Amino acid sequence: MANGNSKVLTAEQEMELLAPIKDYVGKIQTEIDSLREDGTDKVVSIQNVMDGLKRDKSRTKSEKDAEIAKLQETLGKAKAVEAQNKDKISKLIADAEKYLNAHFDKEYYQPVKESCEQEKVLAKEKYKEDVARLEKEHQQNLSKLSDHQEIKDEKYVHKNRLFDAKMELQKNLQQIKDRRHAAFSYRYHLIDLLRMSKFTFGETMAQRWENYKYTFNRRSFLLQNGLYIAILLIFIILCIITPMIKGSPLLTYNNVLNILQQASPRMFLALGVAALILLAGTDLSIGRMVGMGMTTATIIMHQGINTGGVFGHIFDFTTMPIALRIVLALVACVVLCTFFTAIAGFFTAKFKMHPFISTMANMLVIFGLVTYATKGVSFGAIEPTIPNMIIPKVNGFPTIILWAVAAIAIVWFIWNKTTFGKNLYAVGGNPEAAAVSGISVFAVTVGAFVLAGILYGFGSWLECIRMVGSGSAAYGQGWEMDAIAACVVGGVSFTGGIGKISGVVVGVFIFTALTYSLTILGIDTNLQFVFSGIIILVAVTLDCLKYVQKK
Repeated sequence: MANGNSKVLTAEQEMELLAPIKDYVGKIQTEIDSLREDGTDKVVSIQNVMDGLKRDKSRTKSEKDAEIAKLQETLGKAKAVEAQNKDKISKLIADAEKYLNAHFDKEYYQPVKESCEQEKVLAKEKYKEDVARLEKEHQQNLSKLSDHQEIKDEKYVHKNRLFDAKMELQKNLQQIKDRRHAAFSYRYHLIDLLRMSKFTFGETMAQRWENYKYTFNRRSFLLQNGLYIAILLIFIILCIITPMIKGSPLLTYNNVLNILQQASPRMFLALGVAALILLAGTDLSIGRMVGMGMTTATIIMHQGINTGGVFGHIFDFTTMPIALRIVLALVACVVLCTFFTAIAGFFTAKFKMHPFISTMANMLVIFGLVTYATKGVSFGAIEPTIPNMIIPKVNGFPTIILWAVAAIAIVWFIWNKTTFGKNLYAVGGNPEAAAVSGISVFAVTVGAFVLAGILYGFGSWLECIRMVGSGSAAYGQGWEMDAIAACVVGGVSFTGGIGKISGVVVGVFIFTALTYSLTILGIDTNLQFVFSGIIILVAVTLDCLKYVQKK
């Protein structure tokens, strides 16, 4: 045996162990292939030809139909052969699988696995011996030197030799890992050929778990999930200390529903700004958009005649049906928010202005206009029947959550299943390359801002209904930070072109749950900002590290 150890196998010995399995299953596979030649293989081939004909634009419909009719006859014969040989093939597959179950692990995979484990031990021992030898040689060489520069050079050479030894160890360990993985995968390679890529659920999960272990990298894992792990630990600590301080558990059914309810309007805002961050941009005007939308919606849906005026005018919408007022409020919120986001998008796309500037200008304009128009007053409550019409609680379940679920589904579809969504990723990743490939960077940028405006409008309208009014220009202050932070924590990169809807959703839940938990514990709001700031800083740092690593 290799290296004088009975557990360590040479490449030749591994092949000897595999040979009986390969021969037995190979003979069965040859027999199956011959049975499939005039049956299944021909069926697949003919169907591919027919699919190609259907897509062929160089032929007329009559020519296609005539050719397909001829192929249908041949296809019928092939299917008949396939049906005739089905039982024989099934028995042969069962025989091969029975043999694999009885012999593969015991006679091949387990010996290879044990060999790899032993080789890992030997490789690490050799590395230790090499390091000890290099250290001894280094000390001997240093004892012979007196010149400062020569000593410095010797230390540099020693450092390089240690690095080479470490690289050699990593190379050997990777080779061992590759061989064990190849041995594991060979069984599924045989099954793949036998069943034509049809695996059971258990087999699929086993392969996925093996591939995950094979590709797992600790550094990458911590970069990708370190923040989530830290936040999870924080929540665990909060869940432990809350009963001690408040006398009641944190994770109750009602608390979870409250978190989801609070997160729902914020979800619209985060989904809106996520597209802008995907374009390597941002939006500082979200909070003021919410204030504007809340004020607008409250004025239209106000209970009775408005107590405050807009530019000195007192509005009275009580003569309108409530359903019409609800729709009008939604349309007004969406139109106003979209109008201002479209302006910011136009300046960003047309003049290559950074969204930080264009949205900051929006923020100032919106807050100034709304405050001046309304004198900064709160407009009180909306009609009390409206929340039960739009977001009723069914057996205690707040249906506002369903609005958020619908928004998530729609935005996910836009991002992943539409041309606009694909273009969004392309422009965010490399706008120059996207422009060269024929994508309108201007249209995509403005479109992203318009989509954000629509979502802001919906979010502010829902928040107004959730809070039963109380709209004012100051409402929503700081919400832009929460929305942006949720996206960043959720993995939407400020470098552009990187992000998933699932990450945004997780980010919103994380921030809402954290804020809710700290509020229950009686933590001062100002200290909550500190927690949020630290999380944002860590999230962006990890994102930058990932980017630097790629570079």
